[in-house]
Amino acid sequence: MTAPDPDGLLAEQLLRLTRRVHRIQKRHLELHELGITPAQGRLLRTLAHYGSPPRMADLAARLEVVPRAVTSLVDGLERAGKVRRVPDPSNRRVVRIELTDEGRATLGELRAARRRAAEEILAPLTAEQRAVLGGLLDTLVDGPPGTG
Repeated sequence: MTAPDPDGLLAEQLLRLTRRVHRIQKRHLELHELGITPAQGRLLRTLAHYGSPPRMADLAARLEVVPRAVTSLVDGLERAGKVRRVPDPSNRRVVRIELTDEGRATLGELRAARRRAAEEILAPLTAEQRAVLGGLLDTLVDGPPGTG
């Protein structure tokens, strides 16, 4: 008889959890039919963090993708009326990307759908358990304090 493998059990639990989280998020986002891909949604969320319209290279660096990938995402979002290319006021050769009113509305709907999914996922937890989970997730994402 072999001894239990706690790391193996934990790995299975994490896999089941990530599948469940993905299914719930997908269901909430599909119910809303935002008309954008997950990658486009990520670009919209990233774009919203800038105080002024960023360059495509800035977006590529922040998203950790090649510039061509950002160009494709922006092309699709521009066709959908969610973003627009604008010239840089100080350098005409530089193009910046800004959210349109429709893009801001879509971003609001996306945030609301993600919040509803999170509420469903976290429903079984108490406030204290949620706080502990938040700290654990921060550690998993960012590493232990003082290492990042």
